[in-house]
Amino acid sequence: MRRFLAFLGAGFLVGALALPAAAAPSDDGDGKGDKGFTITDSRITESSGLAASHLHPGIYWTHNDSNDGPYIYAVDSSTGKTVATVTFSGVGKPRDVEAISIGPHNEIYVGDIGDNLDGTWPYVWIYKLPEPKVLKDQTIRATQYVVKYSDGARNAESLIVHPKTGRVYIIDKKEDGGHLFEGPATLSSSGTNYFKPIATVDLWATDAAFSPNGRQLAVRGYLGGIYYDWNGGKIKREGRLDVPLQGQGESVSYSADGTKLMYGSEGTDSPVQAEDAPGGSSDSSKSPSGGGSSASGDSDGGSGSNVKIGAVAVVVVGGALFGLRRLTRRRS
Repeated sequence: MRRFLAFLGAGFLVGALALPAAAAPSDDGDGKGDKGFTITDSRITESSGLAASHLHPGIYWTHNDSNDGPYIYAVDSSTGKTVATVTFSGVGKPRDVEAISIGPHNEIYVGDIGDNLDGTWPYVWIYKLPEPKVLKDQTIRATQYVVKYSDGARNAESLIVHPKTGRVYIIDKKEDGGHLFEGPATLSSSGTNYFKPIATVDLWATDAAFSPNGRQLAVRGYLGGIYYDWNGGKIKREGRLDVPLQGQGESVSYSADGTKLMYGSEGTDSPVQAEDAPGGSSDSSKSPSGGGSSASGDSDGGSGSNVKIGAVAVVVVGGALFGLRRLTRRRS
């Protein structure tokens, strides 16, 4: 209930502030990056993670949150349709899959790291499987890793793999800000992998992503986001992300070329919205517009956009109802 009340309260705060209406998915006009799309697969009702394919241009991998199974879905961003469903074998029954990321050797990492009661499970799991070279429905054997935190169990929804080193990181989900946890240099499938905190994160994080060049870390929450200079893991806060207002925003990915940040939300026919990525990826001259909310209390830069209070109210109420439905289902 605490999670839902906090989310609902934040939603009404956004409505009270009357944020500018979200713009249509942006495109820089030169054909780079990806535009937004809508996930049309009726099976995908709780898209909680997003990762741009390394092998198939325009394809994004996603997955459901809980009560689904060992599946990931390849979605074509030009149509929003699922073009391949991959079942991963060799693992136990997933509990609460919250994140997906792709490493430097085209290996997909799936984070079964959710724990809504913050410490119910003494360990969580990561699954790793090769990204398929051919997009078709298939079963691929995965490797399962047992993960524990050095300072005790916790809830998390953000798993990221550094695109150059292949090291795996997790960000826990805390309302007053969390921590970036670093895994071992090489994960072990035969023992426990302990993740240790190495930096603080100023956000109630629902997902995160590395830029393709590995120099930037983008972290999103329900109502805002922050981007950091990676700095070898000693992260330095650079600014706010222009996060669109969504019903329950739980995923983010850089486009394959690094020019866009793709923001996803849970729900049936869920939208994935594109925003220009801040400087430090493919185009270091770009910077965020400052239109997104920030969990750290930064003042809003604002713009001259028309304010559409009604649209915001609809999104807020929709998000509240969706959160209540999800909470009720999980408690049952």
